Amino acid sequence: MNLGAFSISLSVKNLQASKNFYEKLGFQAFGGSEEQHYLIMKNGNSLIGLFEGMFEGNILTFNPGWNENAQKLNVFDDIRDIQAKLEAAEINFNSKAEPSAKGPANFMIEDPDGNVILVDQHF
Repeated sequence: MNLGAFSISLSVKNLQASKNFYEKLGFQAFGGSEEQHYLIMKNGNSLIGLFEGMFEGNILTFNPGWNENAQKLNVFDDIRDIQAKLEAAEINFNSKAEPSAKGPANFMIEDPDGNVILVDQHF
């Protein structure tokens, strides 16, 4: 099972302060919008999403069908197939993708320690 591009989505108190900090670590703004209170920062293959006031806690994020440059992959595991495999493995879901739908969808699960995992397919 290929979950796609990985990033961590951080809930930040001050977007500009967080941006400045991660720039010192070699990250550069890659996507997002300061006006919309979020930025995607990139350093090599590493991605960090900075989200001000959008959610509580931090989230591990996977994007099926994307590489680390947010480019669509020609071959990938559809989110509904991933969800079905996890259901068969008796993983509990916080939210699910509609199994019969096509296109963009997401689901959320938690690991045994309560860390939230978002699987988010954009197309």
